[in-house]
Amino acid sequence: MDLTESAEDRAFRAEIRDWLADNLRGEWGALRGLGGPGREHEAHDERLAWNRHLAAHGWTAVGWPTEHGGRGLSLWQQVIFHEEYARSGAPAGVNHLGEQLLGPTLIAFGTEAQRQRFLPEIVAVNELWAQGYSEPGAGSDLAGVQTKARLDGGSWVIDGQKVWTSMAHVADWCFVVARTEQGSQRHRGLSFLLVPLQQDGVEIRPIEQLTSGSEFNEVFFSGARTDADLVVGEVGAGWGVAMGLLGFERGVSTLGQTVGFARELDDVVARAKENGAIDDPVLRDRLAGLKVDLTAIRSFALRALALVEGGQDSAAGGGAGSIFKLAWAQWHRRLGEVAMDVAGADGLLTRAGRGLSQEHYDLDAHQRLFLFSRADTIYGGSDEIQKNILAERVLGLPREAKGA
Repeated sequence: MDLTESAEDRAFRAEIRDWLADNLRGEWGALRGLGGPGREHEAHDERLAWNRHLAAHGWTAVGWPTEHGGRGLSLWQQVIFHEEYARSGAPAGVNHLGEQLLGPTLIAFGTEAQRQRFLPEIVAVNELWAQGYSEPGAGSDLAGVQTKARLDGGSWVIDGQKVWTSMAHVADWCFVVARTEQGSQRHRGLSFLLVPLQQDGVEIRPIEQLTSGSEFNEVFFSGARTDADLVVGEVGAGWGVAMGLLGFERGVSTLGQTVGFARELDDVVARAKENGAIDDPVLRDRLAGLKVDLTAIRSFALRALALVEGGQDSAAGGGAGSIFKLAWAQWHRRLGEVAMDVAGADGLLTRAGRGLSQEHYDLDAHQRLFLFSRADTIYGGSDEIQKNILAERVLGLPREAKGA
């Protein structure tokens, strides 16, 4: 991949940078830095309005083909967009699951009727989505799904439970992996269904987190229904669709994620300089190591995207995506640990305990970073699953014995 920006790319970078600078003012400017992992409860309605403002100006679904309502940007221009968005401090989006995951999946696997029904609403941020994958007995091991769906006339009837369902409490729809063939095992007999959440057969229970938010949920389906034609791909072939979606999850927007990581690292360094922790040679070395490693992770991510774009790596399960997930998850956990060491004794007290707030459980940014980053190696495919993927699909090693 040629990382040299063309004149057209430089002009595009200036365009999005100027637009963000002009628009992140007043009521929008007050949203800078809000939202994101562990902080999705912050100003959700206001961030939704900001996302719709983006949509009105053509800044959603920037990588989608124009015929599906997107902007049709090149791979490198998508990287530029996500980097500049992160650098601007713009608030975290509320439409990631629809725009970055389901939309590309419908473009790749959906029917024309499904595309016409759902894609315009995703682009306009009129309908929000949740992801119905994990279950109490099937977290990272998606093939263990037990939620069932059966056809009843013109509808699928769904019974089962999902857990760790991000933002389900504010979502309109959920894409659900369910077992539609009685007696099927593992990845066989699964289907990928589009299910409305605002119905009597769906109960959503938020899960309170240590970070003080409740962005994850349990979702119970008890006779919930969705139309028979709202299955993406062939009935019983949902495993391939689900894996395709996971490939999109590790797409170009991850480059913006590394910019966010860099900002977090800069904040930790600033705190170390302020409280004198930077004078500790061990801490200073750890901070320098984090900076070097993040540069390497970004370079790897660019190379991996180029491989996918060139057809040399599988978007659904190739080694590049698993390596990147392992790298950034471990890096971010280390950053959280270093942040607490930089904070020292202050890291043990809430802001209220330090006399900085009236709210009893008011965490600072570095405490939230530490607590939420403990989950980085679990969600989105645990480290163990990623290592199995690399061992079995890339290195060709024997499959892990089940039950071992």
